[in-house]
Amino acid sequence: METVLREKIKVGISACMYGCEVRYNKKGWSMLEYLGRGQSEFIWHPVCPECMAGLGVPREPIRISGGNGIDVWEGKARIKGRSGEDVTERVKHGAQVCMEMLKSAGVYVYIFMEGSPSCGVYRTTLKNKRIGKPPGVFGALLLKEGFFLIPAADLQSPVRWWDWKRRLNAFAWLRSVELRSKTDIYDMWHTIKFICQELDNEEAREIGKMLAKNDWEFSPDYAEDLRNSLLMLLRRPSSLPKIKHMLWKHYIFYKKKSGMDVDEIMRPEELRNMTHIASELMIMERKAAETGLMFGSAPIQYKGR
Repeated sequence: METVLREKIKVGISACMYGCEVRYNKKGWSMLEYLGRGQSEFIWHPVCPECMAGLGVPREPIRISGGNGIDVWEGKARIKGRSGEDVTERVKHGAQVCMEMLKSAGVYVYIFMEGSPSCGVYRTTLKNKRIGKPPGVFGALLLKEGFFLIPAADLQSPVRWWDWKRRLNAFAWLRSVELRSKTDIYDMWHTIKFICQELDNEEAREIGKMLAKNDWEFSPDYAEDLRNSLLMLLRRPSSLPKIKHMLWKHYIFYKKKSGMDVDEIMRPEELRNMTHIASELMIMERKAAETGLMFGSAPIQYKGR
């Protein structure tokens, strides 16, 4: 199985995070600047449910009254402006239009503005760090449709973005890889098992034990159930201790196989800032590729055509 992505991943993003001044107060932030040249590896699809609702810029801030975004879709809650105007149906329509646009373009990844009553997923207010009533109206649709969801704030952290990107690459690869036989499944698992073990060692070990028994019969339904379970696993963020531990583990493997040291790689317990850790991770990716070894923490890379 080829473990290189040749096509750019299409990524939806809240337009205000793309730099468009479309928030209710006519503000926006270009979060992609934090990615530098790395932003060219993706095709971007900025959308704004509130603009598509025809609310205009600037506009009154909106809030969910009587529940959360899921309740809005079920008719149990309403969306109101600061003056009390009911804009429920307009915002629902705007969210539906945005979702249709993304799906028609083949987008299954979304970078969302947390704290928004429309795009927020785990928080729908920016005031005093209160959670609000998550998810937001559009956030509820994103969850329902099974999007790979990335909070825009994490683009500012080199390590968090590295974690999201390597899992996204694995996610995109797993969605498209053909699983037509037991051999395909074993090859797929061999490719992504290390990143899965990092994310949830207990769940990954159970999957590995089950496959190792070799007493199961292949079927398309079984293959898709396994694929979907692993896609869910790849949506979960890792942690800094796990990332540093696996970086060191893979470095020891690299050193043993290649006989070469990499001075920049530090032991897990050594203190350094996030930028240095991100640099170590990218160096390890490059060194592994140069020697034909797999860096298990980031098994799928984008190389383009």
